[in-house]
Amino acid sequence: MLTKQTHALGSLRCLDRSHPYRIDYPLFLLRRQTVFSFHVQKSKKVLIACPVISRNYLHPHVLIGIVSRPWRRAELLPVRYFHTVFTLPHDLNGLIDANRKLLLGELFSAVNWVLQRFAADPRWRLEGQIGFIAILHTWTQRLQEHFHLHCIIPGGVWQEKRKRWIPCRGKWLFRKNSLADAFRNRFLKRLETLRRDGSLSLTGAAAVLATEMQWNSFIAGLRAQRWIVYPKPAPDGAGQVLEYFGRYTHKVAISDHRIIELGNGHVTYTWRDRADGNKLKTDRLPVEEFIRRFLYHILPNGFQKIRHYGWLSANSKKTALPAIRIALKAQPPSPPPEESFAERILRLTGKDISSCPFCGKGRLVRTQSSILPARAPP
Repeated sequence: MLTKQTHALGSLRCLDRSHPYRIDYPLFLLRRQTVFSFHVQKSKKVLIACPVISRNYLHPHVLIGIVSRPWRRAELLPVRYFHTVFTLPHDLNGLIDANRKLLLGELFSAVNWVLQRFAADPRWRLEGQIGFIAILHTWTQRLQEHFHLHCIIPGGVWQEKRKRWIPCRGKWLFRKNSLADAFRNRFLKRLETLRRDGSLSLTGAAAVLATEMQWNSFIAGLRAQRWIVYPKPAPDGAGQVLEYFGRYTHKVAISDHRIIELGNGHVTYTWRDRADGNKLKTDRLPVEEFIRRFLYHILPNGFQKIRHYGWLSANSKKTALPAIRIALKAQPPSPPPEESFAERILRLTGKDISSCPFCGKGRLVRTQSSILPARAPP
């Protein structure tokens, strides 16, 4: 609930005059165009709008994805796209917990190393630089640890010296099993190097790996496994590709619509069982366990969960993208239709954020901003 410690409020007023209340928001929500569901308190003809978790709640990361899609349109090329997922075995979870920032960074580096070397290898008949976007996810449908990278890859490579775009041949960029073997070997090689350098922390669940014998047995078990790399083609067409990407770039551990009940100290939510024909099932957890699982997926401070590589990196794409379009004889994508933020939210989510939460009939308009005094220090 807002108190006098809140320094700035913005006000919205319903155009329907059937009720006399105004709605006060924290001003930073208005500035960032962030939308929350309402917990309303009637006090002196003022409705205080506070963020609460509910089935109508739009997570800020989801909104960031919605807002960012128009400018991402400018990065699309008229080529085939692929979606490839690189997954770390669950046997690594304890070691990752003890070295979260380090090893999740190594996951990004290993995937980039593999894809760039495959793109340059004459065996795959491309011999150029690949560009891709990598997005880290850390969860399963039941909010448990599951570290994997979603990679969005344009289907071809850029030869900078020759100013040529080389498209991929056939249905896939690279063979699944070849990618999986190279990914496993590269990541395990980096683990061995980090241990020799003394860079790994062996605490918590990873403490059992402290001796040479235990470590060697651990690495041998990982090397004997078939690591999972799952490639598939993305939808055709710029509009479909853009919407497809948006599902992954700013996704959070659980979507609001999956929470179906909250009461008696428990949370009930739905999940899909991939091992049972993708059937929809329900799970019920104590609130404390649900919160623990959810908070586990908060990344280390400053860690970048979305990274661009190759000719799509920040240093390269300003010159590479226009040059690739010239090589493809392609025009930049047409700009999206002009629409307000509220219209875009309504089109993409079906939620009308300009509707009054009190009466459900009137429209909200912003009327004023006010600065509230901060509480004096004790």
